[in-house]
Amino acid sequence: MVAEFEGQMINREKQIKNTVIYVVPKIITGFLPIVTLPIFTRILTVTDYGVFALAEIYGIFVSGVVNFGLTTSYERNFFQYIDKKKSAELFYSTLFFVLINFLAASVVTFIFKNSIALALVGSIEYGRLLFWVFLSTVMMGFKQYFLIYFKNTELAKDFAIYTLDETLLGVVMSMFFVVYLKSGIVGLAWGQCLASFVILLVLIVKFIKIMPICFNWEVLKDSLSISLPLTPRIFVGVVSTQFNKYILKLLNTAGGVGVFSMAQRIANVSFIVMTTFQNVFNPQVYKKMFSGELSAGKEIGEYLSPFIYFSIFICLLISLFSGEIVRLLTVPSFYGAAPIVSILSMYYGFLFFGKINGIQLIYKKKIFLISMFTFADIGFSLIISIPLIIKFGAVGAALATLLGGFITGTVAFIVSQNYFRIHWELKKIVTIFSVFCISSLLALLFLLNFVAYPMGLTIRIFCVFVYMFLGVKFCILSSRNLNLLWNVVTFRKAVL
Repeated sequence: MVAEFEGQMINREKQIKNTVIYVVPKIITGFLPIVTLPIFTRILTVTDYGVFALAEIYGIFVSGVVNFGLTTSYERNFFQYIDKKKSAELFYSTLFFVLINFLAASVVTFIFKNSIALALVGSIEYGRLLFWVFLSTVMMGFKQYFLIYFKNTELAKDFAIYTLDETLLGVVMSMFFVVYLKSGIVGLAWGQCLASFVILLVLIVKFIKIMPICFNWEVLKDSLSISLPLTPRIFVGVVSTQFNKYILKLLNTAGGVGVFSMAQRIANVSFIVMTTFQNVFNPQVYKKMFSGELSAGKEIGEYLSPFIYFSIFICLLISLFSGEIVRLLTVPSFYGAAPIVSILSMYYGFLFFGKINGIQLIYKKKIFLISMFTFADIGFSLIISIPLIIKFGAVGAALATLLGGFITGTVAFIVSQNYFRIHWELKKIVTIFSVFCISSLLALLFLLNFVAYPMGLTIRIFCVFVYMFLGVKFCILSSRNLNLLWNVVTFRKAVL
């Protein structure tokens, strides 16, 4: 019994240590581009950010197409092909296929960049910007296969190093181009593209040394059988997530897109942290699912509760103090982004379950359902977005995003539970989301000046303490856990 207990404690320490090593770099990489906004927003205009956001639509779309959903199938099949040779075949076969698609897409984009820019942004003068944004986006997508390998093999240190290095290099190079060389908005794309290329080159050399190059068509075909049904989701998924920006450009101006894009950049920090948590819990959830144990659903539910709590905590803080954050980081032309930040923070909070729904359906190979939910999401966006954008502009785009995501997310949650039932700790989750939603709605009222600032600030701080009290009550914010996390962060011995 003593040996078993000690083994459990060692595993717990390792899990928390890996969680910190995964989370801290991602938090840093999420915040670095944000803390540089006071510099960039004094050089680049609202229109510049709007044009950049529109160019990103094409980059995100093509990145999804050239990958054919293989990031998802690679992560799933990683635990299926545990033999070293098969694992190498899975990795390189996937990479070769994606690389060929990437090269073909690069040639097509370079030839037609001006025509694409005219259709998407409204002017051929942005063709060069569109091409460089495309390159940086696709290379960042290509790097994900290496990071998935580090994550699934629990090489947390390597994951942290290559995540941090790319972000730091990208920020430095972007500032060099934009601030020193005064290259304009294209400097952001140049900086990220150069950083991605350097890190990707280092990763390729590293993997060739540790893993012999090999190819297996059957392994690739098995991965494609899972990923190809996701291809329709890629097309409509980009429309679903980027549609509001394009409609804003048509019905408003590129400046309106710039304000919405700035709000998205700030609110997206919560989503980055949430995705970081996903990098920690995804392998554990898949392992538990593939174990076939009858108690898997209950254990997964209990395991995920702390991740839900901390994910929503970040969303809550950004939502409550969106006004202060926007004013601290930007100039007056961007101040209209504050209510949009609060609305999008609520949207990102609900997306936590979208990440779990995907795991449930992919595990059961019900890939077509993921595409169906994405089609439904774009349908709701079409119905909701246009009237709300016409009436409320960029704020309407954010409201449409929240409402559409909540409706389709609720349906996806119910359906996914029927395929693999996770026994959620409903009392905790309902309480957490109730406090989150009420607090975020109060934040919106304060932003609309319905309450004097001192009173509003007092109430918002009170909301934070209420949420922290829930963490203590649910034994998530315990002194033991916090002390352990602090010791790991400060590189001391984690005493259990």
